[in-house]
Amino acid sequence: MQKLGKNHGGYHGETIDIRAVLREVETAAQTQGWAAEVFHELGGLKFLALHRAPPTIRDPHSASRIYLSAGIHGDEPAAPLAALKLIEKNHWPEHAEIILLPCLNPVGFTLNRRENADGIDLNRDYRQPKSAETRAHIAWLERQPRFDLYLCLHEDWESHGFYLYEQNPDCKISLADKIIAAVAPVCPVDFSETIESRAAHGGIIRPNLNPHERPDWPEALYLISQKSRQGYTLEAPSDFPLPTRVNALVAAVNAAVNH
Repeated sequence: MQKLGKNHGGYHGETIDIRAVLREVETAAQTQGWAAEVFHELGGLKFLALHRAPPTIRDPHSASRIYLSAGIHGDEPAAPLAALKLIEKNHWPEHAEIILLPCLNPVGFTLNRRENADGIDLNRDYRQPKSAETRAHIAWLERQPRFDLYLCLHEDWESHGFYLYEQNPDCKISLADKIIAAVAPVCPVDFSETIESRAAHGGIIRPNLNPHERPDWPEALYLISQKSRQGYTLEAPSDFPLPTRVNALVAAVNAAVNH
């Protein structure tokens, strides 16, 4: 599979009608029995938090609480579409409690740009938040119990294939290789030795970061510092067809939650 060659200096691929996508997400969630909470509204757009409780489980303490987020960058359309597909398919392990936020920057999608309406990259706004969107998200997160795993769905317009970041400071059993193996049949993997100026191996970046030494936190650094001790940022390659990117993110999520 070859890159489309559309992205020069930024994302120039397909766009989505985020209002329509979020309506489909709400309908699918209601059909599948998910609970929905609106934790913020802006410009007539809802910021949704969806919750799927384990349908049958004898010991509630054995459930795994898994957090998924998508759509923090308005030029990464595969992520909200992958969230929609995951809800529609609704194939989750019996023990899994799923918390899914399908779009953290809906206004950015209406503008087809990475940032919000004020030009703020929300994925750099989690240490000293300036945006209303990030403040509302953090306030919602502070009300939640801790998560066993987080998955942040993204795209990268410059990448040669799918890759991921792993945050696993307690050296728990890694899911990274399983995720890459699941994605490889549906989407090229970026096997570059350096990705985003970081050392990579087999499509996996394991940054050795001290969050408190970084002034501008992405969502993942907030999560690993405050809400979870293992997580993955999943990066689909934006210069490939949109269905390929959606399928890559869906395969990655399925591999993570099932292992």
